[in-house]
Amino acid sequence: MKLSMPLMYAGNPREAADQVADLEKAGLDTVWIAEVYGFDSPTLMGYLAAKTETIEIAAGILNIYSRTPGLLAMTAAGLDNVSNGRAVLGLGASGPQVIEGWHGLPYDKPIGRTREVIDIVRMALRREQVEHDGIIKLPLPKDQGLGLGKPLKLLNKPERNAVPIYLAALGAKNVELAAEKADGWLPFIFAPEKANDTWGDALAKGSAKRSADLAPLEISGGGMCAIGDDVKGLLDFARPMLALYIGGMGARGKNFYNQLVSDYGYEAEARQIQDLYLSGKKKEAEAAVPLELLEMVNLVGPKGYVKERVEAFREAGVTNLQIMPAADDAAALVREMKELVG
Repeated sequence: MKLSMPLMYAGNPREAADQVADLEKAGLDTVWIAEVYGFDSPTLMGYLAAKTETIEIAAGILNIYSRTPGLLAMTAAGLDNVSNGRAVLGLGASGPQVIEGWHGLPYDKPIGRTREVIDIVRMALRREQVEHDGIIKLPLPKDQGLGLGKPLKLLNKPERNAVPIYLAALGAKNVELAAEKADGWLPFIFAPEKANDTWGDALAKGSAKRSADLAPLEISGGGMCAIGDDVKGLLDFARPMLALYIGGMGARGKNFYNQLVSDYGYEAEARQIQDLYLSGKKKEAEAAVPLELLEMVNLVGPKGYVKERVEAFREAGVTNLQIMPAADDAAALVREMKELVG
C-alpha cells in the first residue's frame, strides 16, 4: 500500500509545496494537487517536479471540460517529462456549479465525455494520429470553423507512452467507468465498511469489461489522520469539510456527496445537514455530521486503532492510502504511517 497526501494550502500554495520535499524524505509516495477555481494544478505540479526527486506528482483532479483532450495530453506529457516519469493524471467531471459558473461551459454528458477524454489522451500519449468521432470530434468537421483541421499527433516524444489516469467518481455509472477504463479510482468520503454495498456492483460490472492490457484497478482513498491516546477530539476538525460537501457542494438534488452519504445509510442526516447548510446554519450543519461517519472515513485514534483502520481500508481495496495529517509535524506522522501501511 502506498501512502499519499493532498497538498493542503490556505492562500499560498508555494509555502505548502515547499514542505513536500521533507514529506518525500519521510516516505510519502504520492502528493495530490487539487484544482477547483483557485490556483491551477499543473503550475504547482511543475514547481513540485523541480523541488522533489522520487514522489509521484498527481493532479487531483483536472476537470474534463475546461481543457481539451489534446491539452490534457500535452499537460500529462509535459509534467511527466519535467518530473522524469512521476506524473499522475487525475481526471473528473467536477460539478455544474464550477463548470458552468466559473468556466462558462455546459455541464453535459459527463460520463460519455469522460470516456472519450480517457481514450483520446491515451491515443495522444502513444503519439498516434488523433482522430475521433463522438461527443468530441477531432479534427473538427469541415463544415465547422474554417474547415482546415487535419489529424495531428503529439509533437514531442513523451517520457512514458502511458501516464497513469485516475478517475474521480462517486455515482454508480462513473465508478463502473473507472473500473473499466482508468488506471486508478479516486473516491471521496470513502467509508471502507460501506464500500462494497455502495459500489460493489459497479466495480464488478466495470471490471468485467476491463481490457487485459490494463493492470488491476488502483484505489486511492482515506481521510484525516492523527495518532495518539487523546486525539479523538480532532475528529471535530473534519466536521466543516464534511458539512460543506454534504450540505453545500452543489444545489439541492444535484449534490453527489449528499447522495453518497444517503447511500451509506444516513439519508435523514444528509437531508438535515443540507437543510441547515443551505439556510446559512453552518455550525448546526457541522454538528449534525454523525460521529460514526467521521470515525469511518478518517484514521484518528490510538496507534492500534489507526492500524485497524488502515487494514479496513486495505480490505476495501485501497492501494494508495490518502491521509490529511492533523499534526504539527506532518513528516513524523508520515514516517509512523509508513510503518503501519507496510
